[in-house]
Formats: sequence, C-alpha cells, structure tokens
Amino acid sequence: MTSKDVAAAAGVSRSAVSFAFNDPTKISDATRRRILEVAGELGYTPNPVARMLQQGRTRSLGVLLPQDLPQVMENPYYAQFLVGLGQVCHREGLTLLLTPPLRNSMLKAIPYAAVDGFVVCGLETDRGEVAELTRRGIPFVLVDSDPQEGAPSVDVDDHAGAYEAVRHLLDLGHRHIAVLSFDPGPDKAVYGYRGPLARRMSGVAEALATVGLAFDDVRLVEVPCTRLDGYRAARDLMLLDPAPTAIVALSDILAIGALDALRDLDVDVPGEVSVTGFDDQPEAVWVRPRLTTVRQPIQAKGRVAGDFLVSAIRGETQHPHQTLHTALIVRESTGPIA
Repeated sequence: MTSKDVAAAAGVSRSAVSFAFNDPTKISDATRRRILEVAGELGYTPNPVARMLQQGRTRSLGVLLPQDLPQVMENPYYAQFLVGLGQVCHREGLTLLLTPPLRNSMLKAIPYAAVDGFVVCGLETDRGEVAELTRRGIPFVLVDSDPQEGAPSVDVDDHAGAYEAVRHLLDLGHRHIAVLSFDPGPDKAVYGYRGPLARRMSGVAEALATVGLAFDDVRLVEVPCTRLDGYRAARDLMLLDPAPTAIVALSDILAIGALDALRDLDVDVPGEVSVTGFDDQPEAVWVRPRLTTVRQPIQAKGRVAGDFLVSAIRGETQHPHQTLHTALIVRESTGPIA
C-alpha cells in the first residue's frame, strides 16, 4: 500500500495524506480522521526512511555512550539519566537511540547513527568527536565531560560533592581512609584524571589538605564501576594492616558493593567502618544501613541536556555550560571513629 492508494480511497490528495501523518495542523480534524481510518483499513503505514528523507529529520535523539551497552546497563546511573532525557523525548514526540562505541571508538560510531543530534556522555578525552560532529553539522550537548569551547554542556559540581563527603568523614575523626574509584581507563597514563573523576579527585585532595593529609596518606583503589568490583575491592581493603576505618566510594554502585562485602565479613557499619557513596541512587535508601552519599540531580541532568539539545536542533541560541549543585545526604552508613 502507498499513500496514493490511501488518497484515492479517502478521496483526498496525496499531500493531504502526508499532512495527516506529518503535519496535521494543515488539514481539518475530520479530514485527518477519515485519512487515518482509511489507512488503517488498507494496512498502510508511512515508510520511515522515506519520511526522514523527505523531512530531512529523523525525530530521534542519540545518546553517544562511552562504554558498551552491557557495561552501561549494569550501572543504574544511566537508568536515572535516561529517565530525565526520556521525559524530554516524550514531551517533544521524539525517539531515543543509544549509540555505544564502535570498535571501542565513540568517533567511529557517529556516522552510523541516524539522529537529529547527540547527547555525548563521558567524553573525558576528545579524540576528534567534537570536530566530527561540528563538521557534519550535527547538534550536540556534552554531559559528564571536560567542557569544550563553544559547545553546550551539562555537569554537576563533582568537586564540591567529593569535598563534602571526605570532610564529613574527617569531622567524624577518620584518618585511615580508602578511596574507592571507578576505573579512569588507559588514558590516565597520558592525560591523568579527566572529566568528573578529575573533579572528584580534586575535591578529595582539598578536603584531605584541611587536616594536613595528602593522597599518599590514603589507600586508592581503581576498579570497574560494578557492584561486584566494589565488593571485591572492599574485601581486599579489609585485609590491610591497618584496615581503613572509612571507605569513600566515588559512585553508589561501588559503595553498595562495599557494604555487601563488609556484611559478609561481619564488619559493623558504621561501628568499625564508615562508607560513603556518590549519586544517591534509589538503592541508597534500600540497603542496610542506609547509605550516606552525595546526591547529584541525575534525572534533572538528563532533562537539561535534552532541553539544550532540542534547542540546538531548532537553531535557537546555544546555551552555555550548566553546572548543577550536589548535596551530602547523611544516613546511617557513617559514624564517629570507634
């Protein structure tokens, strides 16, 4: 079935059929209802590829991801972020396309995604992605990335959040502290810490300096950002002599894995070891003891990024860099040193 068949059966022009599916404001409600009824009877649906070619738009937003889909889906952070971004898509009548790296390259994935614009996540080291998107004329917004001149971006105040978490533990008397970080990747040897991780590490260092400590005075562990790796890291930390009295995890999923390990080891939390996280995922209040953590507005970050991208696609004035606030949420997983 084609639009010509629908037009003949409904007694309208092919343009009217096109308007019924693509721009209903140009025909009356009665005409649109008649066209859609006839189309349903004939089993006609518009060809999505033809529609994209005709309109020059896909009506789809892309999310350019820094990791493969299995790794991304294992981290509940992205579920919250996509809720916020999805709310924008629902409001605007858009679809959402997740675009993981192609052969370990975000840059190589760009040409294969038929989208009107990209939310680029975790671009800590630009290997040409920004230049490629600019060359192709694809609107984009950076999230959890190092800011790029002339590119709209959305982040949270990672530095302040990490500072408050460590300062909280120091105020409770803790000095034997372990920092449980997500893996910075192979680029660390060349570029050092980048993006949100760099900002969180600087917050940790600033807080330690307030009591005369440095990074050399704490135990730093870098692992993949999974619950299982948080479990393994905390289990190994408790074998040290002396063992830490506090664990600062730079994501909730690592912190929750650490709580699992401490429970299996019969280590009292917070009586023997205090634990903090970063994100304030819903599970932070489900675990026992409830997790002290840094709340970042993850859903709001997704919504702001989506709004910025829709604005850029429409050719409206580009937004500047937007930094959202964090807050330390104190719960039962932290307490004074024994």
